[in-house]
Amino acid sequence: MLRPWSLEIQLDKKSDKALYLQIADAIINAVKSGKLTKGNALPGSRQLGALLNVNRNTVIEALDVLIAEGWLITIDRKGTFIADVLPEIVSDKKRETKANATSEETKPYLTFDDGHPDSSLAPTNDLARAYREIFSRKSRWQIMGYSNEFGDIEFRKAIVQMLNFKRGMNITLDQICITRGSQMAMYLASHCLLSKGDFIMIENPGYQPAWEAFENANAQLLPVAVTSDGLDIDQVEVYLKKYPTIKAIYVTPHHQFPTTVTLSLKKRLRLIELSNQYNFTIIEDDYDNEFHFGQRPVLPISSYDNAKNFVYIGTLSKIVAPALRIGYLVSAAENIQKVGKHRKIIDVQGDNIMEEAVLQLINDGKIKRHLKKTNLIYKSKRDYFERLLTEHLKDKITFSRPEGGLAFWIVPNSEIDVLATFEKLQRSGIKIMSPQKFSFGPAISGFRLGYASLTEKQMEEGIRALAKIL
Repeated sequence: MLRPWSLEIQLDKKSDKALYLQIADAIINAVKSGKLTKGNALPGSRQLGALLNVNRNTVIEALDVLIAEGWLITIDRKGTFIADVLPEIVSDKKRETKANATSEETKPYLTFDDGHPDSSLAPTNDLARAYREIFSRKSRWQIMGYSNEFGDIEFRKAIVQMLNFKRGMNITLDQICITRGSQMAMYLASHCLLSKGDFIMIENPGYQPAWEAFENANAQLLPVAVTSDGLDIDQVEVYLKKYPTIKAIYVTPHHQFPTTVTLSLKKRLRLIELSNQYNFTIIEDDYDNEFHFGQRPVLPISSYDNAKNFVYIGTLSKIVAPALRIGYLVSAAENIQKVGKHRKIIDVQGDNIMEEAVLQLINDGKIKRHLKKTNLIYKSKRDYFERLLTEHLKDKITFSRPEGGLAFWIVPNSEIDVLATFEKLQRSGIKIMSPQKFSFGPAISGFRLGYASLTEKQMEEGIRALAKIL
């Protein structure tokens, strides 16, 4: 069993030395002085970040430095430990020089992101034309003032219609708020639903930026394992019986992040039953519903008639362009009123001019045509990526072809140090998401590889490099 680590670390936030290097040096000093010995377990990055009052990513950077230098080792599903064989002492000056050199010299020439769309396909000309037409109207002065905190009313009507017709929902205008991207929607939902001492269940592995929003609302996270057909519902029931203050669960049921699996119908129905029985909210993040290559997308959990407690979050940013921050949050009218009040504290209104421009593309049918074109392109890229994985990594990994989304989830067939593999790829100039970024606790054995923003040549180079390292 991992024991809490009580060693005190004093950080000087005014120092020129980076915080992650201060943490790394403190751990090395503890090893040298005998406070930490070979085989001692360290707390998880989240726990250590809370103890030191620093961002978890800062702790991860420190641990990555120590792993790379040989002071620490990671063991899958167990944790991070002081290495049995310790390295020679490295001077602070040498390490800082090395760290600075790394950031300067190993800028990646190829990036497997977590599933970003290809920005070069964005309908920029159509969007620019819509902008110009908006500013050429006689009533253009009206759009330059303040507008509704819930978003442009005509734009909201269009999104409501899309959700009702395309995603089987049955919502009204007072049940939706337009936000600056899905992350803002997550933040607003968190602060309107959760309070200090509340618990929220999350998928593990899962989407860390959402976890950070929940923690910012002072909620405590309960990780739920993900199986081949989605969330482990049995574990959800165990939590519900054990913790009476569970207020919500966060799920990505259509294409689970990061594993891409789809939550089965049986589990969806059971989750709704439990939500109604225990009165907790299902926060459903449908982050890439539009990118589906099968017969048709699976309808959201929030579309079921018996789903009483739900928050549905979606985005248009991936459809048009990631730089355009347009998301939406759907829930009961009383929840949307709370969202509106909270939204006005941090952002009086959204970008109503952008909303009108995108609305024009929707009404002209250009968004629909754009989606049809890009889905054909992404499906072709997905199929090519699958062929590369089969050709170069057939005996080394296990994967399932995703029916939608813009990324693959691959799992090594043999036990490997996934963080060390991540570091080797970084040093070779290939950037992927660190497995620690979507793990609650020790890094999970798997890699999420986005393909949509890459050319065929880049895909092949990246897969060949991964095959050599594996």
